[in-house]
Amino acid sequence: MTLAMPHLGDYSVPLEGLLRMLFPHDKVLIPPPNSKRSIELGARHSPDTVCVPFKYNLGNMIEALEHGADVLAVIGGGCRYGYYGELQEQILKDLGYNFTFFSLTDPNGLKMKNAHKALVKLGCKASFARFLYAAALTVRKFMVMDKLDAYIRANVGFQTVPNSFENLKKQFLAELRQAFSFRAVGKVRRKYNRLLKRVPVNVPPDCLRVGLIGELFMVIDSFANYYMEKELAKLNVRITRYTDVTYLLFTSKKRKEARNLRDAGGRLKYHLGADGTHSVATCHLLAKRGYDGVIHLKPFGCMPEINAMPALMNIGRDLKMPVLFFSFDAHTSETGVKTRLEAFYDMLKMKKEKS
Repeated sequence: MTLAMPHLGDYSVPLEGLLRMLFPHDKVLIPPPNSKRSIELGARHSPDTVCVPFKYNLGNMIEALEHGADVLAVIGGGCRYGYYGELQEQILKDLGYNFTFFSLTDPNGLKMKNAHKALVKLGCKASFARFLYAAALTVRKFMVMDKLDAYIRANVGFQTVPNSFENLKKQFLAELRQAFSFRAVGKVRRKYNRLLKRVPVNVPPDCLRVGLIGELFMVIDSFANYYMEKELAKLNVRITRYTDVTYLLFTSKKRKEARNLRDAGGRLKYHLGADGTHSVATCHLLAKRGYDGVIHLKPFGCMPEINAMPALMNIGRDLKMPVLFFSFDAHTSETGVKTRLEAFYDMLKMKKEKS
């Protein structure tokens, strides 16, 4: 078999490792990085009103099938993503592609025994113990990635040698891709913790601090949000975001909902679904911590994030913190995004100088 999966930022690295451990005698194919062709392919064959993450995913799948994949694997849940797999499978089969579609989506939560049984049906020869080891190792890789990313995100705008962090990140991902034990992952983590902290940075005490909130895919996938973090770094902005796989995996649904409603500061009475409540809670916390501004990213038509917007506007008004809203679809102009971002930065800078 040749197995493939759609992209979600850099998380394809640990997910590729997971498939390679569970299917050592088969080929694992990572689709080409997200590009204009990916979104054009996805948009061409998707319903017009479906959100842009669906279109990117579908474009990734088509490119994977073009490169020889015969098994497509997806893991999802929450929002409408729980239905995406079946719809994407039907679209691809209507286009004439011959493949096996494998989904671990479970609306009631992913059960490890059920997941292993499904993988065995697909042809996985790994024992349940081996499967648990591979899953735990993948989770560990997620955690290591998220921690290093948070450090880079906060400091990349202040590196004194251009591209220092970016080059180390590429080397880190290359070595993490070849780590197939906890010991190897720990060795990579320690090495790059040292190397990252040796990168000279010059962080002024009064630098602008901006938080990124919004829908999971749009916040995480750099190509889809037109490299928002990179553009902010060019403007010497300290960036913070809490939406990552570690947050998703290690906070139970009930605890997550209760905590988010509490952290929303009375702005919400009910859970909004998907990442909407988390967006409001994070925005309120960042405002209380004195951040200069917040940028909200969502796909066009994303109902949980649309429902979050009135609360976000109220937070911005009441706590005197500007909030910039971006809504993305397949025809969003990169120039328009950068122009609005630069104008937002100029406003924050003038506001800070005045205060």
